[in-house]
Amino acid sequence: MDDAPIIRPLHPDDAPRLAELLTRSEAFMAPFEPEHGPDWFTEAGQATAIERSLAQQELGQMVAQVILSETGEVAGRINLNTIVRGPFQSCSMGYWLDERHTGRGLASRAVAAMLRLAFTELGLHRVEAGTLVNNIASQKVLQRNEFERFGLAPSYLRIAGRWQDHLLFQRISPIA
Repeated sequence: MDDAPIIRPLHPDDAPRLAELLTRSEAFMAPFEPEHGPDWFTEAGQATAIERSLAQQELGQMVAQVILSETGEVAGRINLNTIVRGPFQSCSMGYWLDERHTGRGLASRAVAAMLRLAFTELGLHRVEAGTLVNNIASQKVLQRNEFERFGLAPSYLRIAGRWQDHLLFQRISPIA
């Protein structure tokens, strides 16, 4: 099972499944997410979000993937965002999993797969990720993938309706 793909490219056909997961996990994810309007949780809202992600990907600004469960069904999303080239060669990573798929190592495996993609296929030097100060589970995912904490960003993102502090982590490419 370890050889099974854990991520794959986001596709417009993923909209119904993503809407289902987001609706089912809305209360679980609310403390960790920006506030979303009701359309976000619909198939049409996810189709729009996918269209935007794929447009950014076409411009080289992001890589959008879905996280797959052990049975190969879509269980969440993972992205490399704000890809910056030139001397920086860096991006930020974000991910989420449906509540029913947490606690089984999927997030850790998905982050590892995205790091391989970032450092090999994309040739990036650095991947950054931020977590809410109280999001211990996500911090453990990053630590398992050898991210190092490098700072605290006060009032970094508006999450759950208020500006919240985030711990910042980074992983530098092991490829010279």
